Amino acid sequence: MRFGINTFLFTSPFTTESISLFPQFKKWGFDTVEIALEDASHIDPVIVKKALDDNGLVCGSICAAMGGGRDFRGTEEAQKGAMDYLKGIVDISPVLGHPTLIGPLYSEVGRSGLTPPDEYKRQWEMVVKHLRTLAAHAGSLGVKLAIEPLNRFETDFINTCDQALQMIHDVNEAALFVHLDTFHMNIEEKSSAKAIIKAGDKLGHFHASGSDRGTPGNGQINWTTIFDALQQINYKGDVVIESFTPAIEIIARAACIWRDLEPSRESIAVDGVKFLKKIAGR
Repeated sequence: MRFGINTFLFTSPFTTESISLFPQFKKWGFDTVEIALEDASHIDPVIVKKALDDNGLVCGSICAAMGGGRDFRGTEEAQKGAMDYLKGIVDISPVLGHPTLIGPLYSEVGRSGLTPPDEYKRQWEMVVKHLRTLAAHAGSLGVKLAIEPLNRFETDFINTCDQALQMIHDVNEAALFVHLDTFHMNIEEKSSAKAIIKAGDKLGHFHASGSDRGTPGNGQINWTTIFDALQQINYKGDVVIESFTPAIEIIARAACIWRDLEPSRESIAVDGVKFLKKIAGR
């Protein structure tokens, strides 16, 4: 099990120049970096990979930014926008060491409403078609995808592990996995531990956030049961801290972060990774 940090906590957009963050991430005790990449053109993957290597870090995952105009269940233009964006990231992933592409790859974040059953079914079939194409392409390059259920305030489409697993079943491509997040599970799942166990060997990625989206360990989440479940399924992937502050305005608006959740961004990273390593028994 490796421990990582999502770059949205510190910068947006992530560009080639953002590699200046890497020495600090290593100093704080992280193994991996989750690059929140808003467009593949924002980085030179060769330079980023060298900087990771020089600092003894790995890009374990790339966090998709599914903003406006990127939606597999939206207009034709939005569907094309999502495919072009996500394929662009998949295509540079081998240069970065084959990180997993993660997040709500199926839809624009913030799109929510009471969708009639017939319309939901139509949207589901569109997403299946597009994810099958994307996953087949990713698999041909040795890249994994992991779709993330979001809470009801951020999407009306996939909120639970069960729904994500159904999508994976319907897509039927080996490169597609589920990505679970403690913040979203705390809202939507009856039991986060049971959701982890249900995901089993299809759990491809894991986000660690406090119950208020702050520092892991500084909230109401039962982390002992979380890590017991991860150990039960023999999870060997990354556990990544994903938290936000109002300082990064674009993600603050998307995630509804209207106040400082913790004393500083550094405290979220430093205290969070120390806690996670302790609870995991390292």
